[in-house]
Amino acid sequence: MNKVITFTVNPALDKSTSVKGLKPHSKLRCAEPIVEPGGGGVNISKVIKELGSDSLCTYLAGGPTGLQLKNLLSSANILQQIVGIEGWTRENIAITDNATGLQYRFGMPGPKVTEQEWRQSLVHLEGILMEGDYLVASGSLPPGVPDDFYRNLAYLAKAKGVRFILDTHGEPLRLGVEAGVFMLKPNLAELSTLCGVERLDFPELEVNARKFMEDAQCEIMVVSLGPQGALLVTAEQSERIIAPTVKIKSTIGAGDSMMAGMVQYLSLGKSYREMARYGVACGTAATMTPGTQLCRKEDVETLYRWINAHPGNKKAIRTDS
Repeated sequence: MNKVITFTVNPALDKSTSVKGLKPHSKLRCAEPIVEPGGGGVNISKVIKELGSDSLCTYLAGGPTGLQLKNLLSSANILQQIVGIEGWTRENIAITDNATGLQYRFGMPGPKVTEQEWRQSLVHLEGILMEGDYLVASGSLPPGVPDDFYRNLAYLAKAKGVRFILDTHGEPLRLGVEAGVFMLKPNLAELSTLCGVERLDFPELEVNARKFMEDAQCEIMVVSLGPQGALLVTAEQSERIIAPTVKIKSTIGAGDSMMAGMVQYLSLGKSYREMARYGVACGTAATMTPGTQLCRKEDVETLYRWINAHPGNKKAIRTDS
């Protein structure tokens, strides 16, 4: 098994609760909140642990909230390394309205990170990365970190012979792929932005994804289609993966769960097809849990068997010899 290192520039304490009806200008009595460690790479490390493997969870953190984040990860037996910052780690909150079943998610920008602090994180990673590792950089950038941060990280990974996987959005994503990445997991909107078009319809996905991969030096792309599954694209094959229909309780962490399943399967030496299918199973399983909870292994295994058995998943769209 190859080593997996997750990196989160802007982690969070994720709080979730519920209330019987949201209305303005009133004091609302909420249920007891659940507090969990969160942020892209942190979530990925949590799911990898749930799936039975280990990763090294690296992140920037500071203040009492940063200490609470560290303690929560320690309680979950997740190996971690912290780059300390002066600012306090952010807190996000998700509130479910029990009267309507609707969920409201509030994401905070995060603390301001100084140039010395974010440069130190790159120095830290350079010191621990080894050839053949998987480095998964996931999540938003906090104030103070430049948009080209992930591009710098991609160059560092390439110089170390590390397989760099990027999962972010907006300008940091566009700039990050300029240096070349091993794998991307964009959704439709993100892929449209990367391809420079307003929107993409499904018949256009494969052609546009493949052209972008050639220009951006990307080896694997898995386009997330939400409840409709995903599209796997490599130089040799393209395959649509149909996801099972489940009762959705929360979409928080679905993308991170999908990425975690894919990275875990890559590290175990599984094929790209197995990787993408397992990722869809993980992402779908995450929607079956309430609040900020991520996927459960037993749900993942059940859904993975369904995906493999579904007639629509039996044939690849295209396989080049």
